[in-house]
Amino acid sequence: MSAAAEAVKTAAPAPAAGGQQPLDEVMLAMDVVDTLRRRERIVKNELDDLGREEDLKERLRKIYAAQGIEVPDHVIEQGVAALKEERFTYKPPPHSIGTRLARIYINRGRWGKWIGGLVGAAMLVAVINHFVFVAPKAALPADLARVHTEALALAQTDQARKTLERYFNAGQAALRDQDMDGAKLAMAELEAARIALGQEYRLRIVNRADEQSGVWRIPDLNTKARNYYIIVEAVDPAGRVLTVPVENEETKRIERVKVWGLRVDQGTFESVARDKRDDGIIERDRFGYKARGTLVPEYEMKTTGGAITKW
Repeated sequence: MSAAAEAVKTAAPAPAAGGQQPLDEVMLAMDVVDTLRRRERIVKNELDDLGREEDLKERLRKIYAAQGIEVPDHVIEQGVAALKEERFTYKPPPHSIGTRLARIYINRGRWGKWIGGLVGAAMLVAVINHFVFVAPKAALPADLARVHTEALALAQTDQARKTLERYFNAGQAALRDQDMDGAKLAMAELEAARIALGQEYRLRIVNRADEQSGVWRIPDLNTKARNYYIIVEAVDPAGRVLTVPVENEETKRIERVKVWGLRVDQGTFESVARDKRDDGIIERDRFGYKARGTLVPEYEMKTTGGAITKW
């Protein structure tokens, strides 16, 4: 027995005030439709024929009578009519912007995770962009001035001070022209100069069994020539090997290295080679000395001052 029939089993419908159909009758009519739907084989092809429709109504009366439910004829007729008109049948709403928006809202649990992930990723990119690009760019003018001031305080020679002014002026000009790459290059040069000014060391030719003491290169522009380099390192007064900023003459990049090659002529290169071949030890291993407050060492061997950092 259906729920609607159970609700009205004990009493026949009473007239409603104001001429409106009683709620019990509406529920009975709905139950009739429900009964017809559940007995689909009974209804098949019978609603299209008037005589068969009457037989169908009679069978419905017997079904309800067997359940002890008295259903008025007009309620059965209403139920049959409602089934024919599909009055109690769910019809999906037509496609429209409103229904699309409603479905999007209903499915928000699915797409909300994706939207949240995209928003989170966008925020992460924005934060990274700020700290990696925006903030350093905004701080560059102040950093340039600060490093310039610190380096000037260390400089002990006119040559060093002129070099610092050149780097600083180049950075200022780049900032005015919105040339951030030029400003960063000037900043790197100033920082390297500041580090170098604070260091004191002697240049020692590398003389270890597992490392080269000299190398030579064939330049790209003249394949018949050779460029000779002696490999050196910086040793401070306490005997520690320092990391120093060196400009690679091949790449024009400043790198912080522990060993590098200084360009020499062929005679100097061969003299060092002979010294090492003699007994495996380079007795004359001092190449030069750099005092604190200076940028360029005082070389004790012939060199152009050009350097390489890789070989």
